[in-house]
Amino acid sequence: MSQRQRMGQPMIILGEDSQRVKDRDAQSYNIQAARAVAESVRSTLGPKGMDKMLVSSMGDVTVTNDGVTILQEMDIDNPTAEMIIEVAETQEDEAGDGTTTAVAVAGELLKNAEDLLEQDIHPSAIIKGFHMASEQAREEVDDIAERVDTDDEALLRKVAETSMTGKGAELNKEVLGKLIVDAVRAVTVEGPDGENVVDLDFINIETQTGRAAGESELLEGAAIDKDPAHPDMPSDVEDAKVLLVNEPVEIEETDADASLSLDSPDQLQSFLDQEEEQLKKKVQQIVDTGANVVFCQKGIDDLAQHYLAKEGILAVRRAKKSDLKFLKEVLGARVVSDLDSAKESDLGHGSVTRDEADELFYVEGAGDDTHGVTLLLRGSTDHVVDELERGITDALDVVAATVSDGRVVAGGGAIEVEVARRLRSYADSVEGREQLAVEAFADSLELIPRILAENAGLDSIDTLVDLRAAHEDGQKRAGLNVFSGEVEDTFEAGVVEPAHAKEQALSSATEAANLVLKIDDIIAAGDLSTAGGDDEGGAPGGAPGGMGGMGGMGGMM
Repeated sequence: MSQRQRMGQPMIILGEDSQRVKDRDAQSYNIQAARAVAESVRSTLGPKGMDKMLVSSMGDVTVTNDGVTILQEMDIDNPTAEMIIEVAETQEDEAGDGTTTAVAVAGELLKNAEDLLEQDIHPSAIIKGFHMASEQAREEVDDIAERVDTDDEALLRKVAETSMTGKGAELNKEVLGKLIVDAVRAVTVEGPDGENVVDLDFINIETQTGRAAGESELLEGAAIDKDPAHPDMPSDVEDAKVLLVNEPVEIEETDADASLSLDSPDQLQSFLDQEEEQLKKKVQQIVDTGANVVFCQKGIDDLAQHYLAKEGILAVRRAKKSDLKFLKEVLGARVVSDLDSAKESDLGHGSVTRDEADELFYVEGAGDDTHGVTLLLRGSTDHVVDELERGITDALDVVAATVSDGRVVAGGGAIEVEVARRLRSYADSVEGREQLAVEAFADSLELIPRILAENAGLDSIDTLVDLRAAHEDGQKRAGLNVFSGEVEDTFEAGVVEPAHAKEQALSSATEAANLVLKIDDIIAAGDLSTAGGDDEGGAPGGAPGGMGGMGGMGGMM
């Protein structure tokens, strides 16, 4: 035994700057951090949810109530908080919508778990109970969900309109809802097993400012926001043979810096002539393919523009990579990386027309192997259009999920209250302390109708009591109408949500909450105060640790 140990001194294994929080302090620290994130987006939930203005360090302003956008834009520097943000990102990737719901439920699960921890219930029992409740809840959602005919356009429009309600797209949701459903149906094909397969990669979104959102439209093919490279080029090509190029039509630069020594002006002229010949060769290679339209991802030299115009070829330069990728699908073309190998079979076929008022090229494909539509979104300002695009993107994802999955549920908090009621019945069959965790899970689900009521300026307790009473009477579609404040059949009222999004939200929220609860020791290489704790690395509670709600997120933001 060493001298240090015989004298009763502790063994030091961590560096001087390391911080450590253990046991209940660690659990409390993590729960407070996660709840702070969840509470930061609660006020955005529902049709009456409010927006948040996010200002980046560069001064860029984003105005939105989209949960995942808010959490991604916030400058959060806390490891636990980032785990909760992953819930929103997973929900966005898997379901397209419901990010605020998933994060809010995760925060509420942890809040209720903290109450159980204070009753000396072991975290393992809580984690097991939450997992059991989550599995049962997903089964109940599937049981409650209505199977729908995915050709039912009216229902799909209700799904789209429900997703857009409360966002920037709400004012024109009837017009936009029809455009979204038409767009999704245009890119839906039948899979090998007879199921519907939706490929949203074939839907392109273009935005324009200066006009009302109600003037948005759905276009067959692509809309390219570019001008002709040369004023003498044709603007409309009916029988278009389109070449897509991601190689510059310019003089090839040398890899190394080079200097040129000239003895006479003739040598200079000879050098310039060679450059001109090089450009002529590139243009001739384009002509030889038979192309009469060129979309180039890189630059086109001024002289090459002149030669292309003389050949009657329409050329567009600096096209976006995403536009080229989409045009490839619309026209059935190949993207050429080297003009030396370009040939006629690389061309796409269709028509190209110019809209001078909107300064857009409309490109339509011809043939059976072409597909793709463009949603042209219009709005008065950049901020309006950006928020409109976020709302439309979510609605596209939701409608696509509904077409693929074929199951929907009533919104307005109806599904949460019904699942919570069934979970309480299920809890009676659960033995041990896990029963308390299942009941806590049920209570957490009822957060959604409570927030919907709060955000609408209604009494959340009275609303929840009325909802519970309606569901006890067997009204499983009873939800909150936030505009009238009444409890009604929200499915009939047109508030319809995809079942897949609800199942994914429950799964993501539970897994994140259990991940946080399983941590009982935090070892930080530096000062924990930068991650939301205090300077001592101890007391991480609401006031001392600076994590109490949004106002105490100073350590994280």
